[in-house]
Amino acid sequence: MTLRLLQRVKSTAVFAIWSTSILCAVGALPPQQPVRAVPYRQPAPAPVAPTPKPTPKVFVALPNYDEETATRLQIFLDNNDFGPGKIDGKMGEFFRKALISFKHAHAQRETGVIDKWMLDQVPQTFTTYTIKADDLAYVGELPSDHPSQAKLKFLPYTSLLEFVAERFHSAEDFIRKINRDRDLDCDRLEPGDELKVPNVLPFEIEKVKEVQLKPIKAFSARKIYVDTTERLLEVFENNQLVCVFPITPGSTALPAPVGTWKIVGAATWPWFRYDESMLNYGVRSEEYYNLPPGPNNLVGVVWMGLDKPGIGIHGTNNPETIGRAASHGCIRLANWDAIRVKDFISVGNTVIIF
Repeated sequence: MTLRLLQRVKSTAVFAIWSTSILCAVGALPPQQPVRAVPYRQPAPAPVAPTPKPTPKVFVALPNYDEETATRLQIFLDNNDFGPGKIDGKMGEFFRKALISFKHAHAQRETGVIDKWMLDQVPQTFTTYTIKADDLAYVGELPSDHPSQAKLKFLPYTSLLEFVAERFHSAEDFIRKINRDRDLDCDRLEPGDELKVPNVLPFEIEKVKEVQLKPIKAFSARKIYVDTTERLLEVFENNQLVCVFPITPGSTALPAPVGTWKIVGAATWPWFRYDESMLNYGVRSEEYYNLPPGPNNLVGVVWMGLDKPGIGIHGTNNPETIGRAASHGCIRLANWDAIRVKDFISVGNTVIIF
């Protein structure tokens, strides 16, 4: 089985969200029911909110691979759109979930066994990235307070290290670790410098062009499932699992809204209406700041709005926290995953949060 390399159509637009506050900062397979690798709960029909009935989780034992082999496997899953979380050379929780989901989607035994052909798809674990002068357009000073951020035209990466880490879906500490022979102080990196990076399909921010999502007939049957317990977003088409990515689904105080919704619109490079009253209490106020687009915007590089006011699926300015820290009601993904989700869905798709 070969890797499925999807052409990424990524685009940017300054898309102002002004009407409401955002609550969040290969072969053919036989038809099969969407039985989840990590438990699937069948929601009740709309308009009644889903009342999932848990099924047993799939627990697997993972081999204790060395860091480079684990990295190869993370790259394999990521390149196939079964997100293992940030690449860090560790076979942790989201690696296990991505592996089992991939096996389920391809009608394989749902075990922790790693087949050699998976490793063969990533013959080169690491590659070299050379810092380009054009990369500097996405890096700059970023004040920490929102009033100052609102005065800017763009919310950039704060360092070339942050730029490179997000480009290659990695933890910053992992980039430091595999480049331990040099000082990665962001002030010392400059165009022409070479860094060792995971050989994953990169998130090329410069190719994110202006776009607003429109209905796509070929994707009209797709459904998005958001499992708030397992912290996963899954896209199905006619009961076939298409992709899986780790998420942060709201918080205890402001959880993601359980129910059945629809995608009503999406755009890259969204503005963010920062309103503390709305974020903390769900009440819109007139004390807010319009924060400009950029990779360090609180909703990242893409916003996919639901027909639940103020709720959407979006990116983040802090991918290190995906799956672990809380958000304000929305469905948050790493920017490199959020931009891919955009290309898998259509306006009008059903979103089931449970």
